[in-house]
Amino acid sequence: MSQHRVETDVFAILDQQLRPGPLLVGFSGGLDSRVLLELLARYTRQRTGFSLQAVHVHHGLNLLADQWLSHCQQTCQTLAIPFTAQRVELKKQSRQSLEDLARQARYAVFRQYLPKGGTLLTAHHQDDQLETLLLALKRGSGPRGLAAMPMDADFADGHLVRPLLSFSRQQLLDWAISQRLSWIEDDSNHDERFDRNFLRQRVIPLLRERWPEIAVTAARSAALCAEQETLLDEIAKTDLFACQHVDGSLQIERLERLSPARRHQLLRFWLRQQTGTVPSHAQLQKIWPEVALARADAMPELVWQQGVIRRYQQRLYQVSPIPAAISSQALQIDIPVHLVNGVLTLQTDDVSEVRLRMPQSDEQLTIEYGLPGSHKAHPVGREHSRELKKLWQEYGVAPWLRSTMPVICYQGKIAAVIGLFVCQDYLCKTGHIGLKIDWNQNA
Repeated sequence: MSQHRVETDVFAILDQQLRPGPLLVGFSGGLDSRVLLELLARYTRQRTGFSLQAVHVHHGLNLLADQWLSHCQQTCQTLAIPFTAQRVELKKQSRQSLEDLARQARYAVFRQYLPKGGTLLTAHHQDDQLETLLLALKRGSGPRGLAAMPMDADFADGHLVRPLLSFSRQQLLDWAISQRLSWIEDDSNHDERFDRNFLRQRVIPLLRERWPEIAVTAARSAALCAEQETLLDEIAKTDLFACQHVDGSLQIERLERLSPARRHQLLRFWLRQQTGTVPSHAQLQKIWPEVALARADAMPELVWQQGVIRRYQQRLYQVSPIPAAISSQALQIDIPVHLVNGVLTLQTDDVSEVRLRMPQSDEQLTIEYGLPGSHKAHPVGREHSRELKKLWQEYGVAPWLRSTMPVICYQGKIAAVIGLFVCQDYLCKTGHIGLKIDWNQNA
């Protein structure tokens, strides 16, 4: 490929992938990101409607990190590109990959600086794609992992585009030399304790020696896996619509109608929607026999890194970590109160069908959590009051959620449980001004 073709082909990719708006480029100062920065600087000078900003993440892992920051700042100043540097502190835990920790920190910074509707551009290339695919094989990943890195994807409140994925590192190097660019050489790239470096220095050269086109064919395999994963997601969306309860849980009776493979795919899809990730293969294999099909009188659960998977009333729930204790809070009329699980406002109103009566002068309004089950309440429409523990069961509130249900009290007496019921003695009479419950629950 001629040096002119690199610029022409990248511009064609950008024309296809980008829409006018703010562009954010991750700029480490290395060869790959230097090439991308140069190409974007030229592209935005020739196209209208774009703004370009570079972000450098200072991990502090190398003694030369401060010099690298200065180099990046000077490069952006020469190109007249706005530049931002963000220092991050990495705290490695046992059995945690430093590579993965640094990557997470970088993308957290990118999320912070990417404007709404903007596009993040990163300099991943064909060789990176091969490394990602090999690492996914090492981890035993399925089609989603083997799909490696997509050319474009949703990211934060905007998009992520990798316009160099179809180019080899050698092509980028040749182009950079022809353009007389300067860049940083990170000596840690030769440290074979890191998995990517081991692949880069030892494994991939052997593969290229045997199969020179290995990066191209691996990219083709990744693209096919991505296509298969898209199809699997479409099937899982259909199954989710059929099996999901209105509260977000999965109905076990309907899951039983699916084949094991289709059920596992739905569980992966559901958990990824709920948490952004999925349990390990071994953990996933336990959900159906050990949680869904546990004996009727059991309270089964599977603990994993994103919380606990539980069963209640023949439904599966993904339960995120819940605060151990939530304290009560005072309420004032027409003033929003930020609670741990949403925003509550008691608004004066004379139109809504269901309203709380106005408090008397000696009645303090509070929000309470974790009230004893022996407390009684009398929901509107019921003949008698019942203990709270019985009402939780009737309304299908799972045991682990009961302590987080916000209860409105008038001088310590239950007036309403938000989202469930208003009590008879605290219902506003027709024609009177009352209090409308405006509850904006966290997603």
